[in-house]
Parts: sequence; structure tokens; C-alpha cells
Amino acid sequence: MCAIVGVFDVKHASKIAYYALFAMQHRGQEATGISASDGHKIRTFKDSGLVTEVFDEEKLTFLEGTMAIGHNRYSTAGSESVRDAQPVAASYKLGDISVAHNGNLINKHEVRTQLIEQGAIFQSSMDTENIIHLIARSQKDNLQDRIIEALHVIKGAYCLVIQSRSKMFAIRDRYGVRPLSIGKLSSGGYIVASETCALDLVDATFVRDVRPGEMVIFETGKEGFTSVQLFEPDPHICAFEFIYFARPDSVIEGKNVYAIRKNMGMKLAEIDPIEADFVIPVPDSGVSAALGYAQKSGIPFEMAIVRNHYVGRTFIEPTQAVRDLKVKLKLSPIHKILEGKKIIVIDDSIVRGTTSRQIVKLLKRAGAAEVHMRIASPTIEHPCLYGIDTPSYKELISANKSVEEVREYIEADSLAFLSIDALKESMGKDMNYSLVSFDGNYFIK
Repeated sequence: MCAIVGVFDVKHASKIAYYALFAMQHRGQEATGISASDGHKIRTFKDSGLVTEVFDEEKLTFLEGTMAIGHNRYSTAGSESVRDAQPVAASYKLGDISVAHNGNLINKHEVRTQLIEQGAIFQSSMDTENIIHLIARSQKDNLQDRIIEALHVIKGAYCLVIQSRSKMFAIRDRYGVRPLSIGKLSSGGYIVASETCALDLVDATFVRDVRPGEMVIFETGKEGFTSVQLFEPDPHICAFEFIYFARPDSVIEGKNVYAIRKNMGMKLAEIDPIEADFVIPVPDSGVSAALGYAQKSGIPFEMAIVRNHYVGRTFIEPTQAVRDLKVKLKLSPIHKILEGKKIIVIDDSIVRGTTSRQIVKLLKRAGAAEVHMRIASPTIEHPCLYGIDTPSYKELISANKSVEEVREYIEADSLAFLSIDALKESMGKDMNYSLVSFDGNYFIK
């Protein structure tokens, strides 16, 4: 789960890419980078840290040009080193090229081994570098055909933005697991981004989503863009985009994330109702569902946990030790509201259980008489291979414990999860979803 952006045919493209990445900082906090083309050369700058920490006016001036691609990193593949920051830039037979990737390639190890046996030298541990090598080693006459050839080798969930000195390509896998939207800038150029919240920030008008299995091509000197449907679509948008990843003001496949999360909360209130003094969210990802729960149940809503917004999202931190510390730094209960109260706490999911355990302890230390946890997603019982950092069954508490055992571990007075059917109803049954974390259906083979 990363963020990618591509900006085409506009002055100071890197600055627009910067603001788009800033809007999507929630999708990755380990590293960020931008590659820009001035029509003659591609320049790249990337480093560890947040967008505002890595870039300044001097660096954005260095990245001058009318085309740019960018990336915010969350390490589901590779390590957290600077070498694994994106975009990945290189020079090859046809000139300069740069690639940014959101997703995860399930055959990355096999492809990498084959490339190494053929003489390829890798500079990072990222699956994205596989794509660069496949393009460079292709014997096709033009970049578009080389990209297509590479796409027939890789397997997995991916959204890609690829730029040469004069063209930009936006590509989505046939399953559409990760979102990718096209916007028209007021200046006349175009932007593609992982979320529509990025389009909103730079005053771009939403055009449409890149379709599953589609390649969209932007070319210098040509109006608009062209499209090639490379693969037969089989849409399976990731349910976690609606549950946790995306910003609530984003629209994914025509569905507002805030509205869907509110639906999840309303469904939760129907599943296992309980009397309480008030409903509180785990901020910020639990707020929308908590509002829905309160509205449906008639129980008052309270913001009894204050979040420090200068601390990043705990789920996407690379180690458990960092996650544990950041929970304490990030969340602070309001004692005056909680003392002697019976409360319902709404959160988006339970992955490892450690964060929920700490939250329950914080609330009870603050004086809460009873803490009833309600989770706006089903039990996560399977690792996701398509871009979520849950690599093994042993890390997933619900893969190893019953709901009652999870409740005992987190020390809540009661615990209930949204069912898979209720989740589907909340998101809308008009399309298929990637639910691998919940049902173990690994549909990408």
C-alpha cells in the first residue's frame, strides 16, 4: 500500500506531484521521491522521511520539467532502506526511464532469480526493479511494446506510472486491486493518482478511473490521452481501501469512502447491540464507523480519545516496537469523560491485537468502567500477498485465536466483528472485492 502520482504537460510538474504526495502521505511514511522530465533528461530525488521533510524549494527547482512521477513508500516488499525508495530511475538503450509502483508482485522472486541468472545486477530489494530490468532487456523497438512484454511476465496486484523523456504511462492490473484515478488540471495538463483526494488538493477535475487491465498513454505534443486494454478485466478492488487505507474524502470506483465506513458502523450496531453510555472512535480511521454506529444505535457519540496528529499511522510502521511506542505517543484518553462510564469503542480492524490491547488498557486506566470493542471489518485470518504488510499467519491474532480468546487477550469486556456478508453489504454488492485477508481466496495465481 503505497501512493503513486503522475503529472503530465504542465509547468512545474514536480510541485504538483509534491502536493499530491502530501495529500496521500497516509499511504506511506517511510520514504518519498519524485522523478521529473524536461524533455531531455529525467532527474530524480528521493529519501527517507515524510514529503515535507524530504522536499524543499531547492529540490523541487532541481526537478524542473513538464512531466513528473512520484511515490510515497510503505514497505510491503523490499526493506526500509533509502535504496528501496521510489521512483526507480535508469538509463538504457532507448534513453532515460523512471517507474513508480503501488502493489505487490507475487512472482517477484522467480523473476528476479531468472534475471540474475541472465546477468542482471540489482541495486535494491524491491520488486519494482524487476520491471525496469524487464523493460531494459526487451528487444522490442519502442517503450510501449517493451512495457507490455514486461507486464506479461509479472504477476500480482499493481498500479504503475512509467515515464520516459516524452511519454507517461499509467497502468492498472486486470483485477484493479489498487485504485488509480485520472484528473484534468486547470492548466490543461493531466494527473493520475492513487486517490482522488490528491486531485482535489491540486484543483484537478476527476475524469475517470484507470480501468482494470488498462494502459493509459500520455504523449508530448498530443492532445488528451490514448488507451490500450491489455488484459480482460476481472475487478477485485481491495476491501481494505475502504476499511482503512484511503482517506475518507476520497472516491474509489465511484464510492465515497466516508459513506461506506459509516455504513460499516451502522451494520455493526445491528450485529451485536449493547447498552452503553456513549460510543467513541479510535481516531482517525474509526471515526466514520463510530458515527454510523452511534446514529444507528441512538447511543451518544463522544471523541473521548485525542490523537496527536504529529505521530504517524501505527499499522504501517515497520516494526512492532515502533508501533507499541507510537500508540502511547499518538492516543490520549480524556479522563473526565471516561470516568465510571460504560463505553463502546469502534476501530477499523484488529491485525496483531497489540494496539487494541493498549487502547483498552489506556481507557480503563482513564477510569472507564467497561470497554466494549466493536470492529468495522471481519476477523483477519489470512496474510495478504497483494500489498498489505501481513506476511505470515503467526502475526495475525485471529488466525490463531477465537473471538473470545482475542477478547481475553485485549482485555475488553466484549468484542464483536463485522461479518464478511455485512462488509459486502456496506460496500455495495455491485462489484467483486479482494477479501483475501478475511476469506483466504487468493484469486491471483
